[in-house]
Amino acid sequence: MSDEVNTAHSRVVLEQPRHWNRWKGRLAWIITSISVVVAITALGANAEYFQKNPKVIEHYHSLSKAARDKIAIVEIRGAIMGGDGFARHQLDQVKVDNAIRAIVLRVDSPGGTVSGSDELHYRIKKLAAERNLPVVVSMGSIAASGGYYVAMANSGQDEIIFAEPSTVTGSIGVIIPHFDFSQLLKRFEILDDSITSGPLKEMLSVTKERSPELAKRERGIVQDLVDEMFNRFKDIVRKGRPKLNEKAIEDVTTGQVFTAQQAIKLGLVDKIGFLEDAISRATTLAGLSEDSVRAVQYKQPQGIFDDLLGGATQARSFNTLEMVVELATPRAWYLCSWWPMLTTNSL
Repeated sequence: MSDEVNTAHSRVVLEQPRHWNRWKGRLAWIITSISVVVAITALGANAEYFQKNPKVIEHYHSLSKAARDKIAIVEIRGAIMGGDGFARHQLDQVKVDNAIRAIVLRVDSPGGTVSGSDELHYRIKKLAAERNLPVVVSMGSIAASGGYYVAMANSGQDEIIFAEPSTVTGSIGVIIPHFDFSQLLKRFEILDDSITSGPLKEMLSVTKERSPELAKRERGIVQDLVDEMFNRFKDIVRKGRPKLNEKAIEDVTTGQVFTAQQAIKLGLVDKIGFLEDAISRATTLAGLSEDSVRAVQYKQPQGIFDDLLGGATQARSFNTLEMVVELATPRAWYLCSWWPMLTTNSL
C-alpha cells in the first residue's frame, strides 16, 4: 500500500512541471500577441511622429503637442555652399510631410557662394509654390548677403520678415576675392611658367605676373561678371520686397550692413521680433490657431562620437590639398566676410 502511495505521489510531482511548462509557453504567446497588437495600434495612431528621412530628425518646438498640423522651422545656419547639405535635407522632409502648413525660415548666416545662395532660394520658392505654403522669415544674429538673398524666398505678404533687436543684415553685393602673390614669388626667384590654351585661361591666378594691358582686360571681364550677378541680386530683392521703389533699392544695395532698426527704416525688414513671433505670424497666414498646430524643427542625426565631442564631427574638415585648391579657386560670393574661402561649409 505504501508503495502505491509513493508511486502516485511521484507521478503528481513529475506531472506538475510538465503541466506548468505547457501553460508557461501559452502565456508567453499570449503576452507576445498582445504586445504586437499594442505596437501596431500605436504605430497607426502616431505615424506622423516616426521619421521617414534618415538625414533629419524632427523635434517638437512649441504650440500644441497634440496637433496634427505643423509649422516647419527650416534653419539656414552658417555659410551657404549649396549642394546636398542639411538645408536641402530639411526642405526634402517638408516636401514629403503633408501635415506641414507653413514654413518659418530661421536664417543665421553671413551668406555664401552665389550659386549656393541662388539654389537654396530657388528650392524654397519652388516648394512653397507647389505646396501653397506661406513662408515667414526669422533672422538670428546675422542674415547678410546670401543670407538675405535666401530670405527673399518669402510669401510676399506683409509682416513676414522678423529681425531680432541685435540682428545684422544687408551686405547686399557680390565679391570675387583675388590676391596677387606674383611679386612675392619674384623675390624668391619663383616663376609661374604655366602653359595654357590662351591668355585668359589663367585669369585671376594668384601667381601669374601680367602685363598692364592683360591685367586691365581681365579686370574688365571679371567686373562684368560681378555686375551681372549683382543685378540678379537686386532683382531678387525687388521681388522679395515689392514695396521698395528704385531709389530705395539703390540705397540698400551698396554692400553696407545694417542694424535691425536701420533695416526696418530702409524697408529690408518688417518687424522686430523673435522666432516665436515669426511662428505666430506663420500660423495666422496658414489660417490656423495656435492651439491647433505644433511647430517642429529639424536636427541632424548624431552618433556616439558626435555626442562625446559636442557635435564637432559634424563640421566639414579640409585636408591640405583641399585647402590649397579652395584657396586657389576664384569663386563669386554673396558673403559678408573678408575671408570667404576659409568659411566653414555647413549647409
